[in-house]
Amino acid sequence: MTKRIDRAGLQVDAVLARFVEDEALAGTGIDAGTFWSGFAGLLAEFAPQNRALLARRDALQAKIDAWHLARRGQPHDHAAYKAFLTEIGYLLPEGPAFSIETTNVDPEVAQVPGPQLVVPITNARYALNAANARWGSLYDCLYGTDAMGSPPPPGGYERGRGARVIARARVFLDEAFPIAGASHADVRRYVVKEGALLVDDLPLVDPAKFAGYRGNPKAPDAVLLRNNGLHVELVFDRAHFIGARDQALLADVQLESALTAIMDCEDSVACVDAEDKVGAYRNWLGLMQGTLTEAFQKGGRRVERRLAADRAYLDPQGRPFALKGRALMWVRNVGHLMTNPAILLPDGSEVPEGLMDAMLTVTIALHDLKKTEGMRNSVLGSVYVVKPKMHGPEEVAFADAVMARVEEVLGLPANTVKLGIMDEERRTSVNLKECIRAAKGRVAFINTGFLDRTGDEIHTSMEAGAFSRKDFIKRKSWITAYENLNVDIGLECGLSGRAQIGKGMWAMPDLMAAMLDEKIAHPRAGANTAWVPSPTAATLHALHYHKVDVLGVQARLARGGRRAHVDGILDIPLASFRAWTAAQVMREVENNAQGILGYVVRWIDQGIGCSKVPDVNDVGLMEDRATCRISAQHIANWLHHGVVSEAEVMEAMRKMAAVVDRQNAGDPLYRPMAPAFQGAAFQGAAFQGAAFQAACDLVFKGREQPSGYTEPLLHAWRLRVKAG
Repeated sequence: MTKRIDRAGLQVDAVLARFVEDEALAGTGIDAGTFWSGFAGLLAEFAPQNRALLARRDALQAKIDAWHLARRGQPHDHAAYKAFLTEIGYLLPEGPAFSIETTNVDPEVAQVPGPQLVVPITNARYALNAANARWGSLYDCLYGTDAMGSPPPPGGYERGRGARVIARARVFLDEAFPIAGASHADVRRYVVKEGALLVDDLPLVDPAKFAGYRGNPKAPDAVLLRNNGLHVELVFDRAHFIGARDQALLADVQLESALTAIMDCEDSVACVDAEDKVGAYRNWLGLMQGTLTEAFQKGGRRVERRLAADRAYLDPQGRPFALKGRALMWVRNVGHLMTNPAILLPDGSEVPEGLMDAMLTVTIALHDLKKTEGMRNSVLGSVYVVKPKMHGPEEVAFADAVMARVEEVLGLPANTVKLGIMDEERRTSVNLKECIRAAKGRVAFINTGFLDRTGDEIHTSMEAGAFSRKDFIKRKSWITAYENLNVDIGLECGLSGRAQIGKGMWAMPDLMAAMLDEKIAHPRAGANTAWVPSPTAATLHALHYHKVDVLGVQARLARGGRRAHVDGILDIPLASFRAWTAAQVMREVENNAQGILGYVVRWIDQGIGCSKVPDVNDVGLMEDRATCRISAQHIANWLHHGVVSEAEVMEAMRKMAAVVDRQNAGDPLYRPMAPAFQGAAFQGAAFQGAAFQAACDLVFKGREQPSGYTEPLLHAWRLRVKAG
């Protein structure tokens, strides 16, 4: 039985109550009585509004389903469809021009384009890695990945590959920091003289790119360069095994990489109760206090990870200054849908989890706001909260009002909390300008999310017909319109130089050469940040921001007047014809099934919310609830429209469970799914373990899930497993 404590009429799980009172509030100046009474008042006002917004989602979806059903078998009438969406209030009129009014936005968000990491907050080691990914070794990232076209060789350091890495890094330096009349490959000496950097007595083509140094100006330990706002540190060390063999003693090239990192309480975690939520909140507290550490074994030795210190330099005139050693941290709260048993309201219902996140994550951030020196997250006194899965302007306005109440309870100035709007639901995409207007005093981030956006597209248009295969959905016109409109609206609303306009995740963490080829499209599109899956990927993606002047791209787009339109987004990516062979259909179903099972089995059995899951070709893909949502909705759509039968889908699930078992054979914590149904006694999914049953539910019950989300089923099954 859960032990609960009464706090201002709320029945709070004792684990959460103790954490709040003994840890989160300590040192904030907020006493427990003020916190709980303020929180109870917030819940009394906003929990009913939260429920009403969810009911509005359901009502709109029912009308859209009925519209498509009434026209089943008829050619799609785009004009009539758009008029219908306007009539029911799904598609809103676009208001007059405006610019956001957000102030006190740190430069990492407002002014300097660069990579953004997203990491599960529940894993302290990963969270620390992400925070410390502000700086990364270009040498290490080139050597240890396939970025140069081939994977690293096994065994120790291979000098031939090392020479290729050094040559490639020198090419980067020549491109970003050219020397007048020479190449970095031929340089023997870097010196600082009379406030300028001289490279073999030659200046940089652009002397202003010299930002500082460390050590003796005649033989510096490090030289700091700056291009497009991003810093690069040249590290000199004659005692280092690389530097000792280098004619300039250059031992490493360190790139400023992940300027920002999202500490995720949502899609990449599995938090279903007070115990889980406290684990997430405690790590966020450690990050805000600067005290989080994590010890682990690596290479047979104990390693303790902690937050990186700031980096000290001298400017060109010899005056000391520092650069942050850590990414600026956002925290992603959960959306409006889910509730959590960590707190029961006076009527006995569970607390809306998004409201709990708002109150707790901002309260915890007080520890950073109260600092005046040392290891700070925001030097301008802001808290950065990403809010996902919002449907339209009224839900954004609700989030804005909730944050205003949190600020009031905690005694914070208005708009201290900066809001990140995830443009990943269809009703937000088609009303993006009004969504931004609804939070114009605090919005500091908008971002496209192809995976959740596609899952919502399938669910919203479930009754319109069978969707294309997933690879072909990406080629349809709606996705280009969606990606372009996000940037265009962001620029129209004044986000350039004041906020982030972001793009989605590179989902293949082992394929860095492909990322270097493809992900440069994001800064070229005018996005001043884009998501990466690892610190290594952040360092390599940073190369793109040296090649592309994103703020210049944004200025050209604004002058050129490009404007994508909602009509393109409303093109439903249905299969134009269904001349698929049975083998093509089953391959698509099996690929979806494999991704679902590979993700869900770790979610349900181990509480792991984000995994690198090998696909049917054994290519590791980053899977989270967004990827699971699209795969489950895609199969559900094909089932509904008779592309496949339930028996065929179940056979695919059973077949791919065996594949997933094989792929996880080396994990000592893994519990196989397939053996339980390989015998003659198998009679259906009800006889399987929880993970397999949960995966089947996501598919066979997918059409009836709210907005097609996976959370309700995953949470229910995980709670059953935790209960034994």
